[in-house]
Amino acid sequence: MNTLLEPARKSAPKPPSDQPPTKRKRRRDRLPRIALYALLIAGALEALVPVLWVLSGSLQSAKQLYKGTDPIPHPFEWGNFVTAWNEGGFSHYLPNSLLYTSAAVLGILVIASLAGYALARIEFPGRGAVVGAILVIMIIPLPASFIAQYKLLIELGLANTRIGYILVLIAGGLPISILIMRGFFASQPKELEEAAAIDGASLLGTFWRIILPLAKPGLIAVAVIQAMSVWNEYLMGLVLFNDSSLMPVQRGLTNFVSADSPQQQILLAASLIAVLPIVVFYAIAQRHIISGLSAGALK
Repeated sequence: MNTLLEPARKSAPKPPSDQPPTKRKRRRDRLPRIALYALLIAGALEALVPVLWVLSGSLQSAKQLYKGTDPIPHPFEWGNFVTAWNEGGFSHYLPNSLLYTSAAVLGILVIASLAGYALARIEFPGRGAVVGAILVIMIIPLPASFIAQYKLLIELGLANTRIGYILVLIAGGLPISILIMRGFFASQPKELEEAAAIDGASLLGTFWRIILPLAKPGLIAVAVIQAMSVWNEYLMGLVLFNDSSLMPVQRGLTNFVSADSPQQQILLAASLIAVLPIVVFYAIAQRHIISGLSAGALK
């Protein structure tokens, strides 16, 4: 009997064992990752090539740049940056942009954090309408409001002034910033505020001492986004300012845009000077953008 059952026992399938994957399976699993890395590298190179071209062109002479056969400068024309700084008036425009960016971003952070917290936590009639109005304002193109803003500044006596320009910058950056901060505050647990209320803290005290420190990633994300936007602004400055000495740094680039005497190598050097401060700021704070937005800013 045992002899008859033995072949059946031998032919019975064995339970699967935990064996390591074969080389073919490992290779198949690596293909999507390799394709993803290749795509990311290609995207990085696509973004990096124009930057390298600008850097190379800013260090070339006009003859070498227009010839366009050698991407490596020889010799390095460091004098292009000196010419760009002096002729472009960056000694005036760069401090202007630093002032405008710092003041506007600070104003946006204060107002957006307070408004975002109120829209996220305070129940009041018409809260949904306020959020809807903010969304409608975001749809309107910024140049469409230039005439109305300019007329308002004239009536307030703030036309052709630094304060008027900063107020316009703050107003332009508030809608998206309020929505980002509202989403961030809405994602925070209410238990912290309830515990603070039990301890006798006021609503403003809870916001200032507990909620605002927790909102650091969101605040940094808003600061970086708005700093880049304010730094690159030029159209409103062109409309608002009659005095060229009050213009932002982008005004210095237009000094080298001329059909009569093109100075492309100087323009490239001036572009690097204009973009360097905001690039350094972004490089320092860019990781906070991801953490701030992923923490609930877009929820």
